[in-house]
Amino acid sequence: MISSSISALAIFFVASFAAASTGAVFRPGAWYASLRKPKWTPPNWAFPVVWSVLFCAIAVSGWLVWEAAGLAAWPALALFGAHLVVNAAWSFLFFGLKRLDLAMVEVVCLWLAIAALIAVFAPISATAAVLLVPYLAWVSVAAMLNLRLLQLNGSRG
Repeated sequence: MISSSISALAIFFVASFAAASTGAVFRPGAWYASLRKPKWTPPNWAFPVVWSVLFCAIAVSGWLVWEAAGLAAWPALALFGAHLVVNAAWSFLFFGLKRLDLAMVEVVCLWLAIAALIAVFAPISATAAVLLVPYLAWVSVAAMLNLRLLQLNGSRG
């Protein structure tokens, strides 16, 4: 039983960090450095540190729901998987296509997906839901930053 639980946890980590990998593929680079930014922009080193911690929390959150309800939680876990796809798309839109406007629409969708995930996880595992609250907060900051960059630089930066 313990080995299946560890295997499930590993699967949630793989899924979460697969979504995170778009951040490694589509990197900020010179284009991002050239954008006009608000004074409150977090330092560049903060992004990978915060995202690494958040993706660990995301993985554990999904695993806790699996452990609590198994296949009975399939609607919540389907939303979990869909939200990872939405998360992965932001780096492609923002850094890959350099489309601040499309990334803004996408980050709003991500915020809504995380809020929905918290709502559907809460009845299954309160701990899983709470683990997603810092993620929602960070995506709120990311959405505000995306909006401000769009305002300062236009849709294509």
